[in-house]
Amino acid sequence: MESAGSAADKKLVRVIIFQQPYTLRSSGEPGETEALASAVDELMSQIAARTSSTDSTRIAVLASLHLADRLRGLEKELDQVRARLSNLNRGLSEILDGEQQQPE
Repeated sequence: MESAGSAADKKLVRVIIFQQPYTLRSSGEPGETEALASAVDELMSQIAARTSSTDSTRIAVLASLHLADRLRGLEKELDQVRARLSNLNRGLSEILDGEQQQPE
C-alpha cells in the first residue's frame, strides 16, 4: 500500500482483517485497499477453518506463505510469457528483415 509520494497524497482507509481493525494509509483508491483487505480477511478465515487454529500470528504467517507462493507462480508465468513474446518478436523481425532484403 505504501508507495512513492508525499504523505498528503495518501488517504486513510479503515479495514477489518481477521476481526482486527486497521487504519491504513493508501496512495491508491480506497476501494482497492478495502478489496485487498477483504481478500486477506477471507484467506485468513479459510486457513483458520482448515487448521482449527485461533493463533492469529500463525494464521497470518500461513496466509503470507500462501500469497508468496501465488506471487512466485505468477512471476514464473510472466517470465514465460515474456520469453514467448521475445521469441515471437525475434521471429517477426527475421521475417521483416527477409522481406526487405528480397529484390522486387
